[in-house]
Amino acid sequence: MALFNKVLASVGIGAAKVDTKLHSGAVYPGSKLEGIVEVRGGKIDQEIDDIYLKVQTSYETEKDDHKYSVNGEVARFRLAEPFIIKANEAKDIPFAFNLPLDTPVTIGKSRVWVSTELDIKKAFDPSDNDSMKVAPNKLMESVLHSINDLGFRMREVECEEAPKWMRRRLPFVQEFEFVAVSGQFRGRLDELEVVFFLESDNAADLFLQVDRRARGLRGFLSEALSMDESTITIKVTSDDIPNMSSKLQSVISQYI
Repeated sequence: MALFNKVLASVGIGAAKVDTKLHSGAVYPGSKLEGIVEVRGGKIDQEIDDIYLKVQTSYETEKDDHKYSVNGEVARFRLAEPFIIKANEAKDIPFAFNLPLDTPVTIGKSRVWVSTELDIKKAFDPSDNDSMKVAPNKLMESVLHSINDLGFRMREVECEEAPKWMRRRLPFVQEFEFVAVSGQFRGRLDELEVVFFLESDNAADLFLQVDRRARGLRGFLSEALSMDESTITIKVTSDDIPNMSSKLQSVISQYI
């Protein structure tokens, strides 16, 4: 019977199971994520080589003029040294780690989840996926609210493969796309795209791509030649929060 159970466990029947429970509700980039990994033994003793937690998201990439979604790894954490989980044993492993500053926020199409994987020698490797809510930090919120105050409406938020000149640690960036629906930029800009590169809770580089609306023959020619777009890089800090709207307005106004 023991041999039969071992064979079944090798294909996942009666094997150890894993369930991750996140203690944190909403987190934000750079904040601490806490929880517990529950490992429950199956019908036989099994050797656990590793337990990994992976923070993952999906992003759009393009190949041969076709767009498709792939999973991207934001962070990976090893939780335990090798151990034996005995038959029917319950073992709880707490964890706490800081999310990377470039973790996407879960707005629009963007999703983030924690994937837990057990590496079991000569057996089926159980796993568990848990969605999580990642909110903008205070500096990001200030930028997003200020853009809204300037008459822009958020149209889309998604992670996309980054061009090589724009890449940092990850092969993708999270892009916030806005359209002007009121105020001085309505009718003058097609869209505004924003990418955050957080340096800390209190500082970030902003990439702003201003897409001007074509006006007249020169405007249409510029649009056809992709000359109607300007990419701006500015630094914002927590000191800018009280006057964030006026700072962004001043920068964007130079490119309309």
